Amino acid sequence: MLKDKLILASQSPRRAEILTSVGWPFEAIPADIDEIRFESEDALSYVLRLAQTKAETVAARVASGRVLGADTVVVVDQEILGQPCDDDDARRMLSLLSGKWHEVVTGVALVSKSQTSVAHQTTRVRFAELTSEEIEWYISTGEPKGKAGAYAIQGQGALFIQEIEGDYYNVVGLPVRLVYELVRKGK
Repeated sequence: MLKDKLILASQSPRRAEILTSVGWPFEAIPADIDEIRFESEDALSYVLRLAQTKAETVAARVASGRVLGADTVVVVDQEILGQPCDDDDARRMLSLLSGKWHEVVTGVALVSKSQTSVAHQTTRVRFAELTSEEIEWYISTGEPKGKAGAYAIQGQGALFIQEIEGDYYNVVGLPVRLVYELVRKGK
């Protein structure tokens, strides 16, 4: 079923782990693009644009194959949270998430020489109320670095998750079922 090798336009260890865990053969080639969000962009437009730009950038550098691009953000109280730039930013993000529902939005693009498919997945997640001690402890683990919304549901951040509605793998960083559907449609 998963014979077709993908080219992952990312250096995300989480995306690589997901593809590996389902036995999907892939090669990772980072896109190295500018990920600045335009002022007028909402979360969905932003992740779709980045996913497609990543996939197209790598597709232009390879002779053949299907290139997978993805990008994920967290949205809470209509604020888009990417990866924290430092511990203070992680502290701010975790405080915003504390005791609230938020959305994890991932844009996915699958690009080949003959076809481009773009889609998205949204998952709702509810955080428990966090004490300042819990936030400080979590930041001290180093886990919030490099994670959209400053947490990893598949790691120690799981301690703070009360509820999830939707695709767990989307929260980790790659809605693998959605990718599978795009690949099947593109055959």
